[in-house]
Amino acid sequence: MTVLRTLARPMLASMFVYGGVNAVRHASAMAPKAKPVADLAAKQGVSVSPANLVRINGAVHVAAGAALATGRAPRLSALVLAGTLVPTTAQGHRFWDETDPGARQNQTIHFLKNVSMIGGLLLSTLDPDPHQKILPRRAKDKVVDAAHDVADQIDSLRH
Repeated sequence: MTVLRTLARPMLASMFVYGGVNAVRHASAMAPKAKPVADLAAKQGVSVSPANLVRINGAVHVAAGAALATGRAPRLSALVLAGTLVPTTAQGHRFWDETDPGARQNQTIHFLKNVSMIGGLLLSTLDPDPHQKILPRRAKDKVVDAAHDVADQIDSLRH
């Protein structure tokens, strides 16, 4: 792992680990913001309390954040974090519903911070491991190798 990855991955993951632990520990306090999501899940036949939704999301953030920070499945963990951050941001930082200018500005800042983090996480999904090529490149290499093998077999049949 390069020095940049060694430093950048834990930096990007730190907020998820911290926030995830906080969410697990204080799920009841955060549950009211998750109630609309729990209600939507109930309409789909999935019964889960808002506090448990917060705990599940927090646990996912801790696990995927730790995986990203340590370089274990970094692209997958970044993708998981980006995916979970979308509903968290949309439900948790509804600046458009705020009437108080100070609260609206605060929620706007947090909303945009999360959007920025989603962008960083999505970029991390493209970051190739220095010991392994990125998935589309590996797939292309397999196709090229297969084409060469077919060409070699055709040449051997001609002779």
